[in-house]
Amino acid sequence: MTHLTIKTNAEDFHIAKLTALAIGLHMIEAVIPSPLPGVKPGIANIVTLFVLYQYGFATAAWVSLLRVFASSLLLGQFLSPTFLLSLSGALLSLGALCVAQYLPKKYFSAISLSILAAFAHIAGQLIIVRLWLIPHTGIVYLIPIFALAALVFGLINGLIAIKLLKNN
Repeated sequence: MTHLTIKTNAEDFHIAKLTALAIGLHMIEAVIPSPLPGVKPGIANIVTLFVLYQYGFATAAWVSLLRVFASSLLLGQFLSPTFLLSLSGALLSLGALCVAQYLPKKYFSAISLSILAAFAHIAGQLIIVRLWLIPHTGIVYLIPIFALAALVFGLINGLIAIKLLKNN
């Protein structure tokens, strides 16, 4: 019988620790009461931004998607509407980060990318809500509330990410 061995290095372990941190932050955030359904600070996204700047987009995508899948399994939400909302938000957020990482760094910092990712995340969730969960045009009235939350939390998370990147 042959054994499959996977070769790992110190960077793999570091990325695994960052992924575990993102999962832990997501789990903490899941128990924090929210004033409005769907409005959460997205503190795990700080880790995604950090990984994007330290290791590149592919690694950031792995960390983000592993966080979504692992957290949904741990919370008992896998394949539920909550999981699909989280996944759609993460996918659109990653799409925005994929494009935004090539913007001129002179004008676009981690704060800008964090805000763009937050807007994309909420857009992904609202698309799923509109197309599947609440197929009613009244959803558009919620956009300003969610956009304001995305702006505020995107700004705060971006500021934290910049501080972490400077301290690294």
